[in-house]
Amino acid sequence: MKISDILNKNSIIADLTAENKTGVIRELAGAVSGAANADPDTIASVLMEREALGSTGIGGGIAIPHGKLNAVESVVVGFGLSRQGIDYNSLDDRPVHIFFLLLTPENSTGGHLKVLAQISKLLKMDHFKDRLKSAGTVDELHEIIMEQDEEF
Repeated sequence: MKISDILNKNSIIADLTAENKTGVIRELAGAVSGAANADPDTIASVLMEREALGSTGIGGGIAIPHGKLNAVESVVVGFGLSRQGIDYNSLDDRPVHIFFLLLTPENSTGGHLKVLAQISKLLKMDHFKDRLKSAGTVDELHEIIMEQDEEF
């Protein structure tokens, strides 16, 4: 499963305004609520429950908040870019700029892991991360993600 197949342009935020972890999660939850067919507060609650188990800030300025939700019928991906960086309790204690949000149905394991692996592969490429950080609009971000995803 490719990210380009499941990332909706409406689920991308080019300039997150939140200043902390909870705010970012709420902002991203609002962006994906339409695609997820779920209430933003419910989405945020599921994501915060997952964060309580351990930060999804994986280091290198990246976080992949994720969770499972009954209302979700298929995998939903969102993306957010923080220009200033957010203190996210990341593994390396550095601010996070790049956020990929992932929601999956309660009974899904395979799809969840495939998408996480795909996102992880993309984010290992420094030039990809640099292009994302320098993008100015939702359209640019969407195009960058689609182009890179098609190369896999």
